[in-house]
Amino acid sequence: MKLSKLSTFGRVLVMMAIAGGTLGAMPVASWASGQGLTLFGGPERQYRLPFRVDFGARPDIIDRYRFRIPANKMTLAAAQFAISYPPDFNARFDPNEVEVRVKGKKVALDEVIWDRENNLIEIYPQEAVPAGNSVELIFSNVRNPSNQGMFYIKATIVSPGDLPLPRYLGIWDVTISR
Repeated sequence: MKLSKLSTFGRVLVMMAIAGGTLGAMPVASWASGQGLTLFGGPERQYRLPFRVDFGARPDIIDRYRFRIPANKMTLAAAQFAISYPPDFNARFDPNEVEVRVKGKKVALDEVIWDRENNLIEIYPQEAVPAGNSVELIFSNVRNPSNQGMFYIKATIVSPGDLPLPRYLGIWDVTISR
């Protein structure tokens, strides 16, 4: 049947089918990156942090997370990064495959501790990361959780000094789905 002989409604349906097929063909990584998708509720916009999941964010596969902290969130220097996650986020992390980048350059790390019982990853750079710099925390060789869902991963830093106080930076809302 020729497109010119279809009714206006028929043409709209054909165009919607073409558009739907085009969207379905987009790479999975593009959907699994950015700010996540929240329809109702969730953290307020000013607390959401950008991130990217490199290999599709599907359950129970090896993946790489690129958690970003914009320069405007880094109002204090950071002697420690503390990343906490909910108990039902049963991912497996490899402390030997954690990297910190400041303005795109790799930072030497003193220690990375994965505290499974408290759902916490602590990252200690050899030198404090100066305030006002964009930071990327890269977690490679991560086994994604076996369960699907949206998970709020919380970012906190501890500033250097006599009275090191934790400072909340924001949340990455990571969605794991098939």
